[in-house]
Amino acid sequence: MSVLARKYLWRVLAISSALLFTYAIVLSKLARTWWNDENYSHGLLIPFIIAYILWTQRERLARESTKPSTLWGGAAVLLALTALWAGTAGAELFMQRISLVLMLAGTVIYFWGFRLLQLLLVPLSLLALAIPIPAIVFNKVAFPLQLFASRCAVWSMSLFDIPVLRQGNVIELLPLGARETRKLEVVEACSGIRSLMTLVTLAVVFAYFTHPRSDGSPEGHRRGVIEWLKSYGFWRSAVLILSAVPIAILTNALRVSGTGVLAHYYGPEVADGFFHSFSGWVIYIAAFLLLFGVGWLLDRFRPSYDKAPPASSQGEEKVATEERGASVAGPGTPATPVIQVEGTE
Repeated sequence: MSVLARKYLWRVLAISSALLFTYAIVLSKLARTWWNDENYSHGLLIPFIIAYILWTQRERLARESTKPSTLWGGAAVLLALTALWAGTAGAELFMQRISLVLMLAGTVIYFWGFRLLQLLLVPLSLLALAIPIPAIVFNKVAFPLQLFASRCAVWSMSLFDIPVLRQGNVIELLPLGARETRKLEVVEACSGIRSLMTLVTLAVVFAYFTHPRSDGSPEGHRRGVIEWLKSYGFWRSAVLILSAVPIAILTNALRVSGTGVLAHYYGPEVADGFFHSFSGWVIYIAAFLLLFGVGWLLDRFRPSYDKAPPASSQGEEKVATEERGASVAGPGTPATPVIQVEGTE
């Protein structure tokens, strides 16, 4: 191992040890939340996905030129420490956990610069998506989703001429053969917020691993921010991630609607037990297939000018470029040998 490699290794180990010491309690509580809270159980997979991304990109990260920014990196680290202190003093877990993401970004900027941070945006985004949102924000999002799902269920049941009455997120219906009405409540777990957060995270992973590796830019050409925002890869990723929101909401509404219809014919018991768990997995698969379909449509109608030329044409173009360079060689360039063919007189 070279001296330079040993230097970078010790730097990474020292930084990692300092971060683990500073955020040990925060990380332990975060892992406990992932394990116990079903709304954020997808967070258990996030460290492995991040590790896989970093491993596959290790050569590209090693080749990247470093331009440390002491000013911006130091400011981000100081802001992260302030957020950690404020979150600890106010017992606000969300601020403590967000400070971890900000600390990682600031550390990268301080030691390696913004170019390396650009390559690490996806891992940092995945970590941010795995952080539980504050309870007040969670409830503000979950309750409207409960009302939307219950409205969709009532509308679907009316299509089957099923008499039903809705009071908020509680659906009152009369099962077949019953003499008394039964109540079907769309609880928080059925609001769809769980599938929403999971599908958005899945959309980020899907957009990253299916991102077009060539947008028609010359190899080795680093695009600016404006050029990157105009690229097909950026818009494809943005559309995929944004489409995860309506897909998650609509598929969950379909699940609640189907449960309401089946509850009329077979009783409210179908809303619990095996059917409830099985329908959840079916909806997850259906949502992912719809997300996959959106990506397929985007690739199908990809602009022709944004497509990379085939490998064969790239090779032919390279040969043609070399021939043109040889024909216009400047002074000091070895002359190209010319074969003279004598004609017959």
